[in-house]
Formats: sequence, C-alpha cells, structure tokens
Amino acid sequence: MSELNPFAKFQKQFILCGTTYKYFDLASIDSKYSQLPYSIRVLLESAVRNCDNFQVTEKDVKSILNWTPDIKQGSNDVEVPFKPARVILHDYNGVPVMVDIAAMREAVLKLGGDPEKVNPICPSVMVIDHSVPVEFARSADAMAKNLAVEFQRNKERFTFLKWAASAFNNLICVPPGSGIIHQINLEYLSHVVVEDEAADGSKILYPDSSMGTDSHTTMINGLGVLGWGVGGIEAEAVMLGQAISMVLPEVIGYKLVGKLHPLVTSTDVVLTITKHLRQLGVVGKFVEFYGPGVTELSLADRATISNMCPEYGATIGFFPVDENTLSYMRLSNRSEKKIDVIRQYLKTTQQFRDYADPTQDPKYTQEVTLDLATVVCSVSGPKRPHDRVSVSDMPEDFKSCLSSPVGFKGYAIAPEALKDVGVLHWDDGNTYHLHHGSVVIAAITSCANTSNPSVMLGAGLLAKKAVEKGLDVMPYIKTSVSPGSGVVTYYLKESGVIPYLEKLGFNIVGYGCMTCSGNSGPLHEKVVNAIEGKNLVCAGVISGNRNFEGRIHPNTRANYLASPLLVIAYAIAGRVDINFEKEPLGVDANGKNVFLRDIWPTRSEIQEVENKYIIPSMYQDTYDKIELGTEEWQSLQVPHGNLFSWNPDSTYIKCPPFFDGMTREVPKLKDIEKARCLLLLGDFITTDHICPAGAIARTSPAARYLADRNVTARDFNTYGTRRGHDGVMSRGAFGNIRLVNKLVDKTGPRTLHFPSLEELDIFDAAELYREEGIPLILVAGKDYGSGSSRDWAAKGPHMLGIKAIIAESFESIHRSNLVGMGIIPLQFLPGQCAETLKLNGQEVYNILLPESGLKPGQKIQVKANGTAFETILRFDTDVDITYYRNGGILKYMVRKMLS
Repeated sequence: MSELNPFAKFQKQFILCGTTYKYFDLASIDSKYSQLPYSIRVLLESAVRNCDNFQVTEKDVKSILNWTPDIKQGSNDVEVPFKPARVILHDYNGVPVMVDIAAMREAVLKLGGDPEKVNPICPSVMVIDHSVPVEFARSADAMAKNLAVEFQRNKERFTFLKWAASAFNNLICVPPGSGIIHQINLEYLSHVVVEDEAADGSKILYPDSSMGTDSHTTMINGLGVLGWGVGGIEAEAVMLGQAISMVLPEVIGYKLVGKLHPLVTSTDVVLTITKHLRQLGVVGKFVEFYGPGVTELSLADRATISNMCPEYGATIGFFPVDENTLSYMRLSNRSEKKIDVIRQYLKTTQQFRDYADPTQDPKYTQEVTLDLATVVCSVSGPKRPHDRVSVSDMPEDFKSCLSSPVGFKGYAIAPEALKDVGVLHWDDGNTYHLHHGSVVIAAITSCANTSNPSVMLGAGLLAKKAVEKGLDVMPYIKTSVSPGSGVVTYYLKESGVIPYLEKLGFNIVGYGCMTCSGNSGPLHEKVVNAIEGKNLVCAGVISGNRNFEGRIHPNTRANYLASPLLVIAYAIAGRVDINFEKEPLGVDANGKNVFLRDIWPTRSEIQEVENKYIIPSMYQDTYDKIELGTEEWQSLQVPHGNLFSWNPDSTYIKCPPFFDGMTREVPKLKDIEKARCLLLLGDFITTDHICPAGAIARTSPAARYLADRNVTARDFNTYGTRRGHDGVMSRGAFGNIRLVNKLVDKTGPRTLHFPSLEELDIFDAAELYREEGIPLILVAGKDYGSGSSRDWAAKGPHMLGIKAIIAESFESIHRSNLVGMGIIPLQFLPGQCAETLKLNGQEVYNILLPESGLKPGQKIQVKANGTAFETILRFDTDVDITYYRNGGILKYMVRKMLS
C-alpha cells in the first residue's frame, strides 16, 4: 500500500491464531458497498488498496462505488483501473511475452536507460502446457514418446524460458509435463485470499485476482477469484506494473434454479449456458451467478462454466466464494488455517455468499434465469462452441449441415456426393469404410473438463461398462486422454477405471492442452487419403472448449464439443449422426443389442466413486514436486546474464523488430493515406484464422522460410511453438486453410494484389505492398478477433503493414491487442457494413485522424475512392489513445522506463 493512500484510515485488523491480519473495511467507506455485485466489490478493493492518486485515484474509487444497475456500456462509459494480484502465462503466449521483455531490456539500454528496470513487478507464473503433441496414441508408451518429441522439438524454447525464470524477478516457470495452466491455477496456484507481509510483521489480506495470457483464465472465477484473459501485449504491461484500464462493466445476474437430471453432466450445463448467453449478448460485460441452483453444482462444475466464459462472450463468469468453495480448498490440500483466514476475511468484508439466502442478492444490470431441470444431454458444433445441439437432434442436425450452404452450419455437399464412401484397408487385415460424419478423432482433453472429477470418472465408468458389454472402438480412430494435472491420473488409477479406458484406446498421452489447442498430431496416412479422396466431412469429438474451423485438425471439418462420456460414446459408435435412443452401439456376447442408456452412469454412481477415491493427499503428492520438472527439464543448461544471447541461426527465438528505429520522443499523429485493402473478410473471423496455432502447411510462406534455413518438414513443429520468432509468425499471419477472403474465389490464405490483380499468398502480397510503400487496411464483419487471446493475432497484421481494421464489431481482448500494436480499430456505424457501402476491397482508402487529437468513441471519416463514410473509433479508454500515440504498449512502456 502506498504511504500516500488516502483510504489508509479505513484499514482495520483482526487476530486469528495469534497472527494479526490487516484489511480494508470497504463497507465503512460508503453504505452503497453492500448493494454492489460481488465482482464489483473486488474491483473496488483493488482500487482502494492501490490508490496513490497517480495510477489509481480517489476519483476512480468513487466511480466504482457509484456503480449502479442502470449502467449501460457505450453510454457515458466510465474508465477505471484494475491492478490484479498476479499474472499467469502459458508458453504459446508466454514465449513471445518474455521475448518482448528481453528485447525491451536491450531497447532501454540502447536509448541510454537502465535495463535492470525492466523486471516484472506483478508476481507471474509461466506454465508450459501448450507444446506437447499427440504424435502417439493408443499405446502404453504414448505419453513417454510424446514427451520425448516435445523436448526434442522445443529445446530452444524451453532453454529460453528457463533462462527467463532465472534472469527476471517475480517469475516462476512450471515445467512441461506438469499439466494445463488453468487446472494448475485452480488446484494449486490460486490463493482465494492473498496474504502479503507488512513491514510490522503483520499480514495484509486482499482478494486474489489474476490476469492471464489465455482467454480461459476465467476458469478461476469458479473458485471465486476474479480473473480474465488479456492479450500477451497487455499482460506485459501488467507484469511491469501497469494497471489495466477498463470500462466499468454492466453486470448480468444469471440465476440458477432447480436440479439437474441424474444423467446430465456439467458439460451439458455449460453448453446450454454458452448458447443462451451468446444469444443474449454479453460481450464486454460481467456475468455473476446466483440463486439456489448454484448449491447443486460442485466447485468443479462451476469452474467448467467459468472456463467457457470466452465462448459466451463475457469478460468474466463469476461465482462468489461460499462454503462449497472452502470444501474444495480443503479437498485440494489447502491448510485449515488458510481456509479459516479466507472465511473470516471474506465474511468480515461482505464478500462471502450464501446462495440460498436471497437477501444477499445484489442488484444487477439485467437478470436472467436458467432452470437446471431443463438441461438435456448436448454437444456443440460443428464449427462454433455456442452452436449447441441436443444429442437427440444430432442425426437430423448433421444431415442438415451437410446439405446447407457453406457457413457455420453448412458444407454444401452436393446431393450426389452425400453417400460417398472412403475405403480403408487397415493393418489388421480388415476393411473399414468412412462416410460423412465418421469419427476419426475422439479426445478427452482440455482443462474445461479434465479438471472435473465427475465427468472424468463418469467417462471411466462408462468405459468399464462398455468393455464389460464387449464394445470396442474402431482402430483407425485417434483416441486419447490428456489430463490437466497428475491428480486426474491419480484418481483414475485408484478407482480402477484406467484399464477399461485403455482397452477402448483411451490411453493417457500426456499432460497439456494437446488436441484442444490444435496439437492433435497426424492422422494415419490411410485415413487422410480416404477423407481427401472423397472430400468427406469427417468429425472430431473432443471434451474441449473450442472447435473453430481448422483448429483441431485439417481433416476434421466437423468438430463437436462434448462431455468426456459422450466422447467415448461417439468413438464407440464411430459416427456423429447416430440416434442413440434407437440405434445400438453394438451387441454383447449373447448377441443382445447394447444401447448408450445401458452403459451410461448416473450422477449418484459417479458421486459415490468420487467421494471414495478423491482425497487431499493426491493433490499434495502431485504438487509437492511440480516445480522440479522431468529429468530432461532439470538437465537443460541455460545461459547466464540479464541480457539474452540471441542466436542468429535460431528459428524459434529471435529478437523482435518492434523497437527498431525507436526514439525517446512520441511521434506525431498522421493520417493513413492511399491504403489498400489486404483482405475483405466476413463474420466471426477468429484468432485461429488470423494466427493459426497448429501445423505449418508445407506449401506456406512459413514453410518456405524454414526450408530455406535447412529445417526439414518433419521438424516444422507448429505455429504455436514458433511464436518467439517474428520471421516465421509474420509469414503465418492469416495462414488458416479455412480462411474465406472475398477477394479470391477459393478458401485459404490467398489474396489479390491491387492494381495488378495478381493472386498471391497473403504474406507475399503484403511484402509487395511494402516494397511499393503502400500502407494496408483490412475490412471485416461481425465479431472480428473472437477466440483465443493471441498477441500474434495483432503482431502478425502489424508485421504485414496493416494500419487499421474496419469491422462491424470486435472481440474485446483482440481489440485491446490491436491497440497494443498500434493498429487502429474502426467500427462501422450501426446498420452499415462493407455490403451496404458497396465496398469490394479494390478501393484506395484514406483515414482522416483529427489534428485536435483522438477521443474514445469519436467518429472517424474514411474515404474509399468516391465513397466517404464515418466509423467509430474503438478506443475504449484514454489509455488506449496513449498506447496508440506511442506506437503501441511496448514502446510506451520503454518510454515510461526511460522517463
């Protein structure tokens, strides 16, 4: 706390077990406190504690205190700062973050400053979880082989991260093979209430909170910890001590009532909520759950719902702390003393909930209700996580998708091709047939579900019953289990279900995001040939949270999110268009039909096993040794020194060019003149389209770049692992094979160069424009930048020379990333779009920036040949303007350190 804090007089204390604990008594500041949503109370506490009248002012505190239910975003927006307790990073986004910060040290040194000033101030944890691929599956040694591949391919990256952990303050690195960032955050890293040391030996208490470089950081909201995903660029600023600037949000109260059907899972609940809230429209808003139905959900159920917050579009999906939360803390081996401190602090500061007591319900901007009894068994897909389909409707829905026009629910398969068959002559001597809807990937993956014992043990029990009935999975289906922590393996072993999972091909293949993040590895060549030979729409079924086009695997055009139980069920069925009610999965030893209902465990069956086998010692044994890592990690030799020794021959780690030519002075604001449109895109362009994470296509500019540096195709690895190297990543920008660019006829990463009308790879066209000295813009539809919070989805366009993006709407995290890289986000006026303005992408664009300066939300004039139209400047705060004027966050931070 700053010595200048004007709210110091509101600090009080209590004594527990002989220790003095200090805290801010927020209720004594203003009586309005008790009416605030619980999530807003956390924002208020942070502002009060960090108030120094510099980064956080008394006016900011009053703005948060004055939050009212009738607040409406976009109308007199109120800007407030937030300083989280900590930052979490995964390696896909964490590597470029640390590359930037290492380069920042050099930039500060070159400009005459002290590079030692470049150090994380906010405590930060890097979890290496995105690098392990499913190269091997369906074998007992698959995990060991995948780990070996991971280290062989990523040694340079891991060495760099291990160096960073030793060279920077306040940075801890959790080694590869430990688990998934959000599950580790839930089970181990999160404090719920932070205890800091005071100068007098007492403890200072405040709510835990975290910013993460992954959009699913929101999973921790299920534990009552405020947190959300930000881009890596914004995370860098937070790590270096900068407050996040945000618009005071609307808070949607989501009331849960009723009880779940015994056969319904938490996955079904979250897919239902995701579809509901997407339809409601909660982008940029807080969602806070309340009502008696919350008590029906386990802590892990709540975490699953919070995990998919990005899919329903909100900033957070928050469950305030209650006794269930503390029971989970006890189960996951947090100490009784810690739990007592959490309870007393949160009750004393009115941040502890009794969901059965309606008198504790605050007022919300809007209230909506879900009766849990209405939830049915569901999946989502085939291309978006919010397109929920009840399992009973799947046969007709998939059939409709095949024939419908190309879109989120369509493939435009010609009538004569609907019955096409791909033939597989398998190594076991049998012949198999692939059809539209055949399952070729079935993966129990992702922290969204592997953190939840009920669905993981449910899958194990379903596998046991299936094996006992004589059911099996076709050998060509790539099956896998990739848990989010070693705790999962512990209880699956203790409960005795692993042999049954393995009998169906669901071996544990590693600890990490794996298939969910696009690291699904290769399909068998025979499977690929059969699919491509008949242009089949084959399916992946995963227990993940994302199923965007091209994400899971290039050859699974239909991808469905489902509970781990349904992943196994669809794998046994071998197709997604099965009617589980009427069609059997197979026959038993007596020739009797076996239906899904015959092997599906009830919630009470699962609960009985869960209560028997999940104990605190599992968490203790798993996490006592987590920071040691494997022998491979321990043997990594890292360079010494506070400045990194860049290897000019590396194709993984390279000093980025973001500070090249930088001076101490802030450049003058300039119009964007005579720009060309690089891409003309439609709705729902995701960060997977802009910045692919998966395999590097062998004919791509990135592949040519690597081949020119003697990297063989088998060692290309993935785009996600190459994010520390701008030479690869700039060539991978918009490299998704499913990208639809309206300037060209075919799907894929191609565009037209104007005025020559030459069709080129997107990177090659951008290079040609660069040689000609022509700036670039991009035009898009609704929800531009949805999906993962990838900083390279902004860095890539920046490297291509894109100066502005004009879209109908932006996803909030990506919008912040664009600003952070000095790209100006402009939004069409309501009712306008490229079509209504008759923009075809061939125009020359001039964007006029006012000499008097920029203001959030102001109108910016754009001229496109003879058409002039106004757009809305999507800078949400004055801080956005500061970043843009500096050429982005990175340059702003360097200038700040120099001053």
